[in-house]
Amino acid sequence: MEIPLGRRAFDLCALVLVLPLLALPLLIVSVAVFLDSPGSVFFRARRMGYRGRPFEMIKFRTMRVDNAGHAVAGANDNRITPVGGFLRKTRLDELPQLWNVLRGEMTLVGPRPELEEFVDLHADEYREILTVPPGITGPTQLRYAGLEPHLLSLHADPERFYREQLLPGKVKLDLAYARGRSFGADLAVLAETLVLPLLLPLRHRHRKRNDNGGRGRRRLVPLLAGTMAVGLLPLLFLLTLGAPR
Repeated sequence: MEIPLGRRAFDLCALVLVLPLLALPLLIVSVAVFLDSPGSVFFRARRMGYRGRPFEMIKFRTMRVDNAGHAVAGANDNRITPVGGFLRKTRLDELPQLWNVLRGEMTLVGPRPELEEFVDLHADEYREILTVPPGITGPTQLRYAGLEPHLLSLHADPERFYREQLLPGKVKLDLAYARGRSFGADLAVLAETLVLPLLLPLRHRHRKRNDNGGRGRRRLVPLLAGTMAVGLLPLLFLLTLGAPR
C-alpha cells in the first residue's frame, strides 16, 4: 500500500520548499564526512517500513568502516568518528533521510524506523505501529533526542540495555502516536522539532553538570561545526531529527 495521498502531498510540498535551502548544508556535511575518515559518505541501514515492508534508510556515515560490534552505540563508542560524534549529537546525520521521504519510504512525522530484529521482539505492537509510515521526526524521536546515547554509554552491554529498557518505552510511545495521530498533532511535532536545537545544548550541559557534581565544563566545538550550528542549525532541524542509530 502507498502512503496516504494527503500525507504524501504535504511531504512533497515541504521538500520543494526546503531542499534548495538545504543544498549547501548537505554539501558541507558530505565534505566533512569524506575528509574525516576513509569510507563512503553515506550509510545505508535496513529498517522495517510502512506495512512491514523493509527499506534502506540513508544517513551520513558516523562510524569507521571497520565498525563491527553492537547494533546500537553509546556516546563514547570508539567506533564513532570525530565528525560523526558531532553529527550524532546534533542529529545532522539524519539529513539524507530526505531522500527516503522523496522516494515515499518515509514521511516527515511518524514512528521511528526500527531494526527488524527489534521489531520482531514486539511483533504485535509493530503490526499496528507500521500501519503508519515511519518518520524523520515524531514524539518518540523528540523524547529520546540527546538522551539515548548518554544512557547507552553507561552500560557495558548497550544492546541489551536498549532491548530490555529503552525499546519497550519507545514502542509504547510509537503505539500511542499510531493510535492518536492527526494533522494538528504532526504540526505540533514539527514546531517542537524547530526549537530542539536550542534545547539540546542545554540538555547536554545539564547532564554534564550532574555527572560531574556541578563542575561540568564546556568543550570547544570544531570551527566547521560551530559555523554550521550558529548559521544553519535552526533551519536544518525542520526536517532532520531522529531516527535511530
